[in-house]
Amino acid sequence: MPQQRPPFGVLLANLGTPQAPTASAVRRYLAEFLWDKRVVDAPRPLWWLILNGIILRTRPGRVAKAYASVWTDEGSPLMSISRQQQQALSSALKAEFGCDIPVALAMTYGEPSMEQAGRELRQAGVENMLVLPLYPQYSASTTAAVFDRLAKGLKACPHLPQMRFVNEYHLHPQYIKALADSVREYRAEHGSGDKLLMSFHGIPERYERQGDPYPSQCRATAVAVAAELGLADDQWLCSFQSRFGREEWVKPYTDATLEEWGKAGVKRVDVISPAFSADCLETLEELDVENREHFQHHGGGDYHYIPCLNVRADHIALMTALVKDHTQGW
Repeated sequence: MPQQRPPFGVLLANLGTPQAPTASAVRRYLAEFLWDKRVVDAPRPLWWLILNGIILRTRPGRVAKAYASVWTDEGSPLMSISRQQQQALSSALKAEFGCDIPVALAMTYGEPSMEQAGRELRQAGVENMLVLPLYPQYSASTTAAVFDRLAKGLKACPHLPQMRFVNEYHLHPQYIKALADSVREYRAEHGSGDKLLMSFHGIPERYERQGDPYPSQCRATAVAVAAELGLADDQWLCSFQSRFGREEWVKPYTDATLEEWGKAGVKRVDVISPAFSADCLETLEELDVENREHFQHHGGGDYHYIPCLNVRADHIALMTALVKDHTQGW
């Protein structure tokens, strides 16, 4: 234990990633991810048969090829960028508070695990812990899954820290401005598209009917960004991507929207994905590659993907503000 305890520590949390772009590593990752009832709430016996009898036999190879196309020397983009965010936030907090504030990174699925991050913070002498899931919009399938996984890891801990949890920040002024500035800066360098598509990861419509606020928060984020950019109603749209399975997901769908715009002869579309705090498979491969091909295959013109906020200075400043706001009195 350090002689002087820090006033608090921060646990950054994100979804997770396979350890390697191989079928076996992807299979292990998907087995954990897709078995979480927060992600897929189908009856367990039936879902076990589908997951183990079909999905984990057929999907890992295809997904591994997609991961291989975006993998870097530092590993998966999500892991590499998350580590950079961890380091940048640590430096920013030291400048803000005048002392070392431990920042640990944990993934809901895979590694580093919640237990690993918890041990790291405990060894740093942390008694007060702020949990910051890097999901601007709350969803039971993401933010609540972080809470569940953390609670599971803490069951074996005899000494629980004081904890606070950031549920969402979908309308935080610094978040909205950072998104808008990322679009402004990109367009200043590359020109402007006829349309701005704000594509969020989707969830089943049934989840929204059951009370999950995620889709409404995504729409609110999109409206706020459009207002910050001064866009007219016909210059932007909020859509949802990455649907899985046969049931209806929240609409409009990103791929269907791009197909419609392509057929209508839209000459250029700019795309951002505000729900992701770091570029990952769903942005770099699905949005930037698959959906580009889909749009242009149906007659669309230029397609520009604008990167996530990643380690932009204004994104790290937003994280710093969230930490400062939620650690008052510590």
